[in-house]
Amino acid sequence: MTRPAPWRLDPSAYPVGDEFGTRYQDLDPNGHLNNVAFAALFENARVRINRATRPRPANERMMVASVTIAYLREGSFPEPVTICSGIGRIGSSSWTIEQAMFQADQCIATCDTVVVCRTDDAAKPLRAEVRAELGSRMTRGG
Repeated sequence: MTRPAPWRLDPSAYPVGDEFGTRYQDLDPNGHLNNVAFAALFENARVRINRATRPRPANERMMVASVTIAYLREGSFPEPVTICSGIGRIGSSSWTIEQAMFQADQCIATCDTVVVCRTDDAAKPLRAEVRAELGSRMTRGG
């Protein structure tokens, strides 16, 4: 597994940080947060960024094209996690959300998600307003 760049392990590199509770049902047989729980926690934080990119025309949709999670440490229950998020790259019709999950001051996972904007069921260049909104949430280390 490729280790993330050192800046990815620093919460201050991300413009957005949210705390999420862990649940007993998120545990695997070894008593650690399972991979589905990691994915769901990252998704909850990712949705907050995507929903903040408003308003959108009715014919414009944002769709996840790819998700890559690097599991760095075991997560535990009942301690909450903090997920830090930001925009890492803005392309012509897509962008990448970069995230890191922290628990007890340790980075336990990173996640990169490519989101594609589709207008009238086809990939089209991002509107200037979307670019500006995404640009205001760029990570500070890459």
